[in-house]
Amino acid sequence: MQYSDKVMDHFANPRNVGEIEDAQGVGVVGNAKCGDIMKMYLQIDDNDVISDCKFKTFGCGAAIATSSMATELIKGRTVKEALALTNSAVVEALDGLPPVKIHCSVLAEEAVKAAIADYYKKIGREVDFPLESADERYEH
Repeated sequence: MQYSDKVMDHFANPRNVGEIEDAQGVGVVGNAKCGDIMKMYLQIDDNDVISDCKFKTFGCGAAIATSSMATELIKGRTVKEALALTNSAVVEALDGLPPVKIHCSVLAEEAVKAAIADYYKKIGREVDFPLESADERYEH
């Protein structure tokens, strides 16, 4: 299996690893078939901007790389912009993933959405976007 240099870099030197103590949004997603679990933490300021985000991922190198890249892509963005993040954008930012690892990028997208949904619930805002699990969206 061939990984891009960016995937290898984000696996070997993941960005934004850890947790945020008083995170406004926390999302946990997993894929039962492969055993990957991602936990995403969001710090959101008064302007609805993601001022910080961290992740903890239990999984393969591609799962760690996609989590790392997803946090890089949403940090400093508004919640609305972060909701527009797609797994395809994560794959593209990493210069591609092997087909059998695409589900990792789906998990990264879903972790971001789950954390935003948690934030919305905490502030009493309606969750007006679909929350699917990666197991439902992607078969491998």
